[in-house]
Amino acid sequence: MFIGHFGAGFALKPAARKVSLGTLFLSAQFLDLLWPVFLLLGVERVEIDPGNTKLTPLDFVHYPITHSLLGAFCWAVLVGVIYALVRKYKTGAWVCGIAVFSHWVLDLLVHRPDLPLVPGESLRIGLGLWNHPTVEMILEFAIFVVGLWLYLRTTRATDRTGTWALVGLVAFLVAIHIGNIMGPPPPSVEAIGWLGNAQWLFVIWAYWVDRHRTIVNWCGASARTTTSQTPPTGRIHGQTR
Repeated sequence: MFIGHFGAGFALKPAARKVSLGTLFLSAQFLDLLWPVFLLLGVERVEIDPGNTKLTPLDFVHYPITHSLLGAFCWAVLVGVIYALVRKYKTGAWVCGIAVFSHWVLDLLVHRPDLPLVPGESLRIGLGLWNHPTVEMILEFAIFVVGLWLYLRTTRATDRTGTWALVGLVAFLVAIHIGNIMGPPPPSVEAIGWLGNAQWLFVIWAYWVDRHRTIVNWCGASARTTTSQTPPTGRIHGQTR
């Protein structure tokens, strides 16, 4: 799962409109932003094993800190609490926490049974859609498209940057996703770790995009530019208003 996680970030914008898209991307990809760090430190392990599933050549041997059910829940709580303390926005804190935990839920759909429930536990689960490529790709692209549609329905560009930066971000995410599917296996575990850290680029890019877009109310007007107007007093058709 790659662009599906970013789709979740897009999709959560209507639920917490004051939260930047960058923060939503950071939250939705938080587990995969931590994982490369633990991978490079040797705390968690992955092996390159072409044929492990039909869509990915990776065997996720050991990642209980970032991708266990308990770990994901704890990271979700931590991110939500930090957001609440820093931003004082309760709804945003809940949404960021949900975004973090959504990563594990989406991974559950596609991974083979390699997701631990708790660190140190031998029981691992996963529904294995990576072994059903057509179903997985349709599902993941659907999540991304629906999420993008919800984001576009909730925001509008304030300038050309707001339009073209978003177009570039979407195109780049789709291109990388297709490359992940059709390209060769990564050359080394170290390369996986360093390339994984490059995902911070998408978080920064999303912050940039959101700074050039404004919230739209359900009637289609900009929430930042719509102001309340007090009706003038006076006589209309012989009556005082």
